Amino acid sequence: MKCRPFRGALFIFGVVSEENKHMSKLWNIAVVGATGAVGAQMIECLEERDFPVGKIKYLASSRSAGEILEFKGKAVLVEELTHDSFAGIDIALFSAGGDRSKEFCPSAARAGAVCIDNSGAWRMDPDVPLVVPEVNPHAIARYAKKGIIANPNCSTIQMVVALKPLHDYAAIKRVVVSTYQAVSGTGKKAIAELDQQVKDLLQGKPPECDVYPYQIAFNCLPQIDSFGDNGYTREEMKLVNETRKIMEADIRITASWSTRPARSWRRTSASRPPQCACRSSTAIPSRSTSKPGKRSPWRRPGNFFGTPPASSWWTIRPTGFIPWRSMPPARI
Repeated sequence: MKCRPFRGALFIFGVVSEENKHMSKLWNIAVVGATGAVGAQMIECLEERDFPVGKIKYLASSRSAGEILEFKGKAVLVEELTHDSFAGIDIALFSAGGDRSKEFCPSAARAGAVCIDNSGAWRMDPDVPLVVPEVNPHAIARYAKKGIIANPNCSTIQMVVALKPLHDYAAIKRVVVSTYQAVSGTGKKAIAELDQQVKDLLQGKPPECDVYPYQIAFNCLPQIDSFGDNGYTREEMKLVNETRKIMEADIRITASWSTRPARSWRRTSASRPPQCACRSSTAIPSRSTSKPGKRSPWRRPGNFFGTPPASSWWTIRPTGFIPWRSMPPARI
């Protein structure tokens, strides 16, 4: 099975680097939330990338403690997460929700582990670096303040990787972005609900809604998380604030998020007004595909372009296309 991206947490510590295969040091790893959907992807990527693991520890809630998982064909017992779980751990990968990250990351850091947190708990903490390695790798050095590196929201990651080279070329002042989220972002129960609703509808049965307030199969829900006083949802504001922190720029951003009936992958459409009178059809796109970890096949007749089924195993973030063209003339 090929390794799928999981919002970039392992990218931060350089797991995608071929140099890892030649490391002489072995690292003791703890995966917090090992029994969850993202935790499973973390484990899979560690295996796929042949990360130099010395000892691996799987941690989860008391409900999941005692389960048996595997790592490279060997059985690993899932242990209950406690404040004493991190003795001898070098790297702790957290994907067990914001509340657990808030509670247990400081304990892991005090035990000497570097925490890489996949939740939103630490993203906007001024003493915690929010890192996308293709965009702001220099920020990792600030992890020493609290021993924590925060991982951005999934949609933020793929957008800033595309925007950073454009911003370096001509400073971006404003971005309009729409994202189309898969149900996997809500968790395993949401995936199961989508699958069951598809089966029911194809059999002429009424769908049952539990995870989402409305039918998600063959539908699109234009809200993710609760609305704030400014009319944006919490998820939309995550992208706004995280982008500004990562890019280190006060960019005006308006965001709109929807959930689509797909099991995996997010799609993002972002546009920004040009800040310079560029005329070259290749100047901007060539810069935006020069960073490692990103692929941008052009959307032209006869050419391949990224789709979720075709690219679900990529450990890089594919981009359908980055056009550099004028808008069609307005019609009355």
